[in-house]
Amino acid sequence: MSYSGDVEVGGPADVRELPGLTISKIAVSEMANNAYLLQCTATGQALLVDAAAEPETLHRLVGGADLRTVVTTHGHWDHHRALPDVVAATGAQTVAHAADAGDLPVPVDRTVAHGDTVAVGEQELEVVHLRGHTPGSIALVWRGGGDAGTHVFTGDSLFPGGPGRTTSPEDFHSLMDDLEQRIFEALDDSTWFYPGHGKDSTLGAERIHLEEWRARGW
Repeated sequence: MSYSGDVEVGGPADVRELPGLTISKIAVSEMANNAYLLQCTATGQALLVDAAAEPETLHRLVGGADLRTVVTTHGHWDHHRALPDVVAATGAQTVAHAADAGDLPVPVDRTVAHGDTVAVGEQELEVVHLRGHTPGSIALVWRGGGDAGTHVFTGDSLFPGGPGRTTSPEDFHSLMDDLEQRIFEALDDSTWFYPGHGKDSTLGAERIHLEEWRARGW
């Protein structure tokens, strides 16, 4: 089955099976938030990116997987409303950047910074700090290598068509600087990215628009 990343609230998850890692994407809530379940194929251990809403839907998504970790990409309320329920049901460790940790509705077990790694079974995700949408917004990079390629979970910092929303020129330039230096310059065009809302894209499809984004200021 081919993966498109095109999911709708109330619809089924879209599942991508890669060498070493299975990615399941689902949309929840009136905000159409994306949540991603990453499962190591060797160990069965799993990590959830953004327990956004609808805990019952997320529990079905997790199913029988051994959920060890929930990473929150940033502190905005629509990305962590189901976090208390998911943690209570699974005992999963909570992870977020220190700058946004205080905005979460549960204690953060582990705070991370730029360059740290988070494990999901035998696989590693690199933390990339993207300052601007919020002070502690992060992306997670999985370098699967070979046929698996590179995959990035960008939260609300990068979407098809532009960067995430910022509330000042300073924050916009900060986010654009980080996106250019830490994402676009560090990763190749084939890199697939998964945003906090809506459809996925590749860095190659978006790279040609970077100057346009700078010029328009959003």
